[in-house]
Formats: sequence, structure tokens, C-alpha cells
Amino acid sequence: MTRKYFRTDGMRGRANSFPMLPEIAMKIGMAVGILFRRFGHRNRVVIGKDTRLSGYMLENALVAGFTAAGIDVFLLGPVPTPAVAMLCRSLRADIGVMISASHNLFYDNGIKLFGPDGYKFSDNFELRIEKLIESDMTTQLAKQCDIGRAKRVEGDIYRYIEYAKRTMPRDVTLESLRIVVDCANGATYKAVPLALWELGAEVITINDKPNGMNINEDCGSTHLVPLTGKVHEVRADVGIALDGDGDRVLMADENGTIIDGDQLMAVIGESWHKSGRLQGGGVVATVMSNLGLERFLSSQGLTLARRKVGDRYVVEYMRTHGFNVGGEQSGHIVLSDFGTTGDGLVTALQILGCLKETGMPMSKLCHKFDPVPQVLKNVRIDKGKLLENGKVRKVIREAEKMLGTKGRLLIRPSGTEPLIRVMAEGDDNDLVERVVDDIVDIIIASGGSTA
Repeated sequence: MTRKYFRTDGMRGRANSFPMLPEIAMKIGMAVGILFRRFGHRNRVVIGKDTRLSGYMLENALVAGFTAAGIDVFLLGPVPTPAVAMLCRSLRADIGVMISASHNLFYDNGIKLFGPDGYKFSDNFELRIEKLIESDMTTQLAKQCDIGRAKRVEGDIYRYIEYAKRTMPRDVTLESLRIVVDCANGATYKAVPLALWELGAEVITINDKPNGMNINEDCGSTHLVPLTGKVHEVRADVGIALDGDGDRVLMADENGTIIDGDQLMAVIGESWHKSGRLQGGGVVATVMSNLGLERFLSSQGLTLARRKVGDRYVVEYMRTHGFNVGGEQSGHIVLSDFGTTGDGLVTALQILGCLKETGMPMSKLCHKFDPVPQVLKNVRIDKGKLLENGKVRKVIREAEKMLGTKGRLLIRPSGTEPLIRVMAEGDDNDLVERVVDDIVDIIIASGGSTA
């Protein structure tokens, strides 16, 4: 069965357009509720959201669907995605739901689903949901006396803050650190600044006044100029940039230099390896991670296992093969000793703990390798399977030959947007740029457009 609703990371799309319609959200609630319902048990779901205007609409639609299926609903309000995963376990819920489109702008929204163990649903389970959505669920809904109840939960954000703080070594505080935090006007605007302040840091917060329409707008982990500018302005030791739902983080050193997910994984992987905590003999990342990370880990006697893009696929491999550090270059870092999904706050705390323990400045601590030149360009596609075009396939083959064994070429459709992503990396920067430009030009000439 072809996936109609779900993509790389749950459902996502333009609010009030397919599939992000209230009718479909209600059916999602019904279908998931039916699949998880256990008779003779008060089933419960926790629902969180980020700060998008459309979150109100989708939240109420999901409540209607879940209660119709006989599931009790606990509404968390604006909380980070990792808080939903954690509270799903903490509150002994059967299901966790996060309403968010992550790093996208406010006019998009999405639905992420978690099981009772806090892990995201598998592709196969999402297909079961889709099959049920397409059917008539009327006869499977709850009887009148079994319809679920809904209530808004106050204060559970503090459970998440305490959980995150406990991931730090007991004797380490953040005293004497001046930290700039960019909350992206998203779900972390309360939790992250408060957690850092309670640990002793001097916290300067920017983009922490969401209004429903300014989430990720020229801020956060996808727009880093405000962060680097503020780091320079206040002479901070560290900068932290979250995305709209708080499951990814990028950082900046005291000079305003950006530290991406690959460098963060290198720092944590090396630190945990030296302390005997690293499991699996290495780190799990995606095909997008820089070749420099792979070479650095190899120099430490560690491996880099690559998976397809999407933190869910990283987590699945980690669980199957016994790794406890994994993530993406974009800043989704999964530390399975602590949680089940990417967590921007917990990741940042691990880096800050290393900073305090080593006494190094961020610029030294987080420069583990020189990245191999890497170029990524996007091409917008409105229709057709352009990667099957004969001219496109020919130029891709030629590029692979030119890069040979000293580089990598990756071309893939985006899982969340109508884009083809063209990425190449290698020791020869001019060659890398040339092969990417050649491929992009052919795709555009074959029917694509500039992204």
C-alpha cells in the first residue's frame, strides 16, 4: 500500500490543506485510538503542540477523534516534542501525539505519533493507520458510556525540565557560563531558558515571544544570524539555537562560529567512549553526515553507521544494533540513555557538561574535525519523476565517476517538501561544486525549478 498521509516524520503539510485538515486529524485520532484501545482499561493519550496558530484547530480535531474511540485525552499545551515522548512514558499513556511541523514556517503543521514506550511509530504501523482511515470506522467507535474524557494538564512542563536537568552529572553546574538561547518562537520558549537558569547559567533569550505566526521566522536552528549576532553583542560563551518543536539543536562557540550536528555527535561520541559509556562501537548518523565525521570516528577506533534521512530510521537502527548515540547533521541528536527521540535541550546539556568538565572554550571543544567540502542544493519539483529522466540519470553517472573514491554523491527526494536534494562532498571543493551545479541544471532543464 502506497503511503498517502504519512511521510518521513509523521504527517506534514499546509494547514487546512490535504492532509492537514481537521477531518483527517479527527480520523487519525479515531484510527490510532481503535488500534491501541484495550477493553477494561482507561486508555489515555497525551497531546502536545508547538506554537502555531493551526495547533488549536488540529488539537480539537484530535480530541474529538480520540474521545470518540474511547480514549481519555491529556492536553499538555505548548511543549517540546521530546517532552511528549517522555511524558507518554511518565504518565503511563498508551499514545503520545505532537502537533508540529518542526522547522517549517507557521502555515505548515504536522502530527507526530508515539507509542507507550515513547518511540515513534514504524512505517508498517503507519500503513495500518492509513488503511483504517480509509475504511468506515463507525462500528468500531466507543459505546456511549465509554466515550473518552479530555482535560488540560498544568505543570507537566516542569517534569520535563527536571528530567532534562538530571541528565547532567550531579556535581556539574553551569555557573559562570553566559549562554544565548534562540527559542525560534516555538515550543521551547519556556522550558529551555528556565532549565539553563536553574542549572546556574546566565541566560540571554531571544525569539521567545510566540504569537502563532512567527515560529521559525528568520530565527532558530534554520536561521542562525540572530544567534551569532547576539553571541557577539553580549560576549557569550555559548549560543544555542532550537527549532520550532525543540527536537533539534545547533550551537555557536564564543566567536559566533556555528557548530552543526556532526560536530556535536563527535564531541559526545568521543566523550562517552573515553568514559566507557558509548555503546555499539560508534555512532549512527544519516547519509547526509559529513565524511569528516566518519574519518574522525575512525581515528578514534569507532564506526559511523549511516541510515536514510529521518531520525526515526536512526533510532530504529540504534535499537536493533545496540547504539546509544545517533543523529543528523541538522541537529537531531538521539541519546538513548536518556530518551527515545531527538532532544535539543538534553543534547545541549551534554555539550555544556563537557565544556565545564574540560575547561576548554567551545571553539576548541567542538572542533573535532575539518569538514570535507560539502555542497547541498534543492530543486523544486511540481510533477513527474525527474530522477528517472534519461538525461538526469546520465549526468548523475558522470558525476559519480568524477568523484570516484574521494567523495560522495547523494541525490534524494525530500520526505517533507516537493524538493529534490542534490548533495556532493569531497576533498576537491571546485569539483564538488561543479558536479552539483551540473546535476541541478539538468534537473531544472528537465522540468524542475529553482527552490
